[in-house]
Amino acid sequence: MKQSLIDTDILSMFFKGNKKVKQNFKAYLDEYDEINFSLITYYEILSGLKPRDAHKQMDSFMEFASQNNIIPLTTESTKISAKIYADLRKKGTPVDDIDLLIAGVALENDLIIVTNNTSHFKRIEALKVENWSI
Repeated sequence: MKQSLIDTDILSMFFKGNKKVKQNFKAYLDEYDEINFSLITYYEILSGLKPRDAHKQMDSFMEFASQNNIIPLTTESTKISAKIYADLRKKGTPVDDIDLLIAGVALENDLIIVTNNTSHFKRIEALKVENWSI
């Protein structure tokens, strides 16, 4: 198993108790010390919880985040994302900006993206994609 970057949808499934996702997290953590996710995913989770005043879920997520690896955006990852954007736009198969930024982080750090949104991420040729929910 190669090191991975967990996308927001898979992380949400983990917190909702999805059995298959939890099994894959356990298998991954048997091999690696921590889960990797991007600062973008951190933002997406927080922005989903804050408007609902979901304090219990927020506390659980913050504890999880403190024990794992949040990978920041860098100038290099954003350059990679911009190139992907240009390439996909020329082909007429764009992907939303959030996914492009997450893909840039994954590519810069040589990580497999773990997502349930495989249809978007598979458009990015250099990106390795897995779905831990199936």
